Amino acid sequence: MARIALFYLASFGTSLLGNSITAIALPLLVLFTTGSPLGASAVAIAAAVPSAVAGLLMGSLMDRINRRTVAILSDVISAVALLILPIVDLTVGLNLGWFIAVAVLNSFGDVPGITAREAMLPAVARSAGMDPSRLIGLRESLAGVSLLAGPAVAGILVAALEPVTVLWITSGTAALAAVLTLGVPPRASALPDEPARERSSGSSGSVFHGLVIIFRSPLLRLMVLLGLALALVLAATQGMVIPVHFAFRGEAGFVGFVLSSLAAGLLLGGGLFAALGGRIPRRTWFFVGVIVVASGFVVIAVLGPLWTVFAGAAIVGLGGGCMNAVVGLTFVENVDDSERGRVLGAQNALLTLVPAAGIGGAALLIELGSLRLAMVGVTVLWVAAAAAALLSPRIRRLGREGS
Repeated sequence: MARIALFYLASFGTSLLGNSITAIALPLLVLFTTGSPLGASAVAIAAAVPSAVAGLLMGSLMDRINRRTVAILSDVISAVALLILPIVDLTVGLNLGWFIAVAVLNSFGDVPGITAREAMLPAVARSAGMDPSRLIGLRESLAGVSLLAGPAVAGILVAALEPVTVLWITSGTAALAAVLTLGVPPRASALPDEPARERSSGSSGSVFHGLVIIFRSPLLRLMVLLGLALALVLAATQGMVIPVHFAFRGEAGFVGFVLSSLAAGLLLGGGLFAALGGRIPRRTWFFVGVIVVASGFVVIAVLGPLWTVFAGAAIVGLGGGCMNAVVGLTFVENVDDSERGRVLGAQNALLTLVPAAGIGGAALLIELGSLRLAMVGVTVLWVAAAAAALLSPRIRRLGREGS
C-alpha cells in the first residue's frame, strides 16, 4: 500500500480512536465533577448545535483551501480544547460552565475533521493509485477497529487514572492525528483546478449550499435520508433501549459490549467491501447491507438473552459496514470535487442533530408504553426506511459516475 494511503488511514484511525475514548471519559468527568446526570446531558446538547454549524461553515471553507490543512487545523482545535479541562482543573477548578465552553470549542474540531478526511479521500486514492472503493472499505474497517478499541481503552484508562487525567492522553491523540496528517503530501489533497473552483464559488452564496445540492439530487437525498434514519434508530437503540433493558435485568455492565459487537460487525463489513467491492455490483452491496441491517434490528427487537442482543448488534454492524461504504462511494461519484467539502459538511451537520431525537423519542415511547414498544417502533422505522430506499428507482443509478 502506498505511503500516502497509510498516513491517511493512520490519521483517520488515530483521530477516531481519540474521539471514541473522549466519548467515554468526558461524560464521566462531568458526572464526577457535577454529580448530576443532567449536567452530562446539558454538555452533549450544548455541543450538538455548534457541531452542526461547524459542519456547515467548515464544509464551505474546505472547498476553498486544501482539505489537508482543514484536517490538521481541526485536530489542533480538538487537542487545545481537550487540554483546557485538565489545566483548569489544576488551577481554578472545573464547573459546568467550563465543560459547556470546551464542548462548544471542541465541536469545531470533531465534525470538520471527519468531513475533511472524507472529502480528501478521492484525491488520496488517485495519488496512491488505489481504487476508491478499496480505500473506503479499509476506512470503514478502521472505523470498526477504532470503535471496538476505543471503549476498551477508555475503560482501562478510567480504571487506572482519573477521567481528567485521561484527557491529557486524548489531547495528545488529537495532536498525533494532526502530525500523521502532515505525512499526506499537500498535492494528495489538492483542490480542483481554478476554473472549477470559480464556477463553484460563483454558484454558492451561502453556507447552506451543501444542503441545497443534497436535496436537489434525488439519489443523494435518498442516501442522506437513509443515513439519518439509521443514525436515529442506532441512537435510540444504543442510547436508551438497550441500557434500560440491561438495567432492568441487572446486567448494566454488559452495555458496552453491544458497542463492541457493533464495531466488530463494521470491521467485517468494511473488510469485505475493501476486498470484494470491485467484483460485486454496487447495487448488490447496497441491497444486502440494508437488508442485513434490518435483520439485525429484528433480532435485537426480541430483547432476548444477552447473546441474541450481541448477535443482533454484530449483524447490524456487518450490514452497516457494507451500506456505509456504498453511500461513501455514491458521494464520491456524484458530487463535484469542488463542492465535496460543503456537501459532506452538510451531511455530517445533519447527522450530529439526529441522535438526541432518537434517544428522546425512545424515552417517550418507553414512558408512554413499554420498552418493547420502543424497540419495535424503531425497528419498524428502519424497515420502512429500508423498504422505501430499496423500492426507489434511483438505486439503479448506483455506481454510475455523475448520475
